[in-house]
Amino acid sequence: MDELSLRTGFEIELLAPAGSDRQVLADDLAARLGGQVRRSFHTDSEPSVVPGVGVFRHLSPAFDVVDAAGRPVARLVDDITIEADLPPGSPRRRGWYRVLCDDARLLRLIERHADPDAPLATVLDPIAELFGVRTELVGPAARVDDRSGATVAVAMPLPGGRERPCEIITPPLETDHEAALERLLAPARELGFTVPGEAAVHLHVDGAPFRRPEAFANVVRLFGHWRDQLWTALDTNPACRRLAPLPEALLDLVESDDDAAARATGLTKYADVNLTQLVTSRPLRDTLEVRILPGAIDASSIVRRAALVEALLARCLDPRPLPRPREGETLDDLLGIRL
Repeated sequence: MDELSLRTGFEIELLAPAGSDRQVLADDLAARLGGQVRRSFHTDSEPSVVPGVGVFRHLSPAFDVVDAAGRPVARLVDDITIEADLPPGSPRRRGWYRVLCDDARLLRLIERHADPDAPLATVLDPIAELFGVRTELVGPAARVDDRSGATVAVAMPLPGGRERPCEIITPPLETDHEAALERLLAPARELGFTVPGEAAVHLHVDGAPFRRPEAFANVVRLFGHWRDQLWTALDTNPACRRLAPLPEALLDLVESDDDAAARATGLTKYADVNLTQLVTSRPLRDTLEVRILPGAIDASSIVRRAALVEALLARCLDPRPLPRPREGETLDDLLGIRL
């Protein structure tokens, strides 16, 4: 059995069966542990269809599962990249909604003051009070405009089917990774959850060791120069959204420890590896995120692939620069494995 030694958090994208949703799994997990489910908001963003607005940020229903002692077990959220398995015209369930806003700072303020358990019609009332106005109900939506008429936020019914995507986010796991994951995934399988066509598994490991210039440079070399070998070895899902090569300009800067220069290369989180938290002095989540593992609903296959990633990251911590692959070389050659 493969074992992991790094403190690792997992994000596993699943799909609830028709007629079910992610709260069903959250309730089941909590019941098995004698714990409880706490509703919260999940923040995400998506391209806007409104002229002049590039991105809409939104809050959607999330469910935090804790055990009998109040320790976090998992967080279950939507994943907007899961689309192909959701047939148009799917019925809505439970009266769920999302809160949309075009300003990240305002959305953080809304998340702080709005009650995630409140119904759609009143969820924005605390925000309206902050602006000295009233919530306006417009058809099925609720809207808050400031005194000048500028829209602050809108709460709208969640599109039918959007309750089915279920991204399981674990806390950082330090030991017994496979057993901990199986305690989450076995109930999901029993409830009929499946792996959607666009699914991926993401790994988060502590970012601090990879801030050293030589380690950062090796990670860039690994995911830049060895991309084809990584995708082959990990069986990366080609239908997965929000994956991309690292910027070419970053590959040219791997010998530099200039964080500002790294940020200026166009580095984003939506790449094969998310390095954005390594080049900021105030990381939101101090991790290196590997995003190219394929979707899965069994712990053993996830841990097996994670073990390969862990071995490769350990090589990145070696101060020797990673070489470019020669023709026919595989990751086994990079790691010095001879079969």
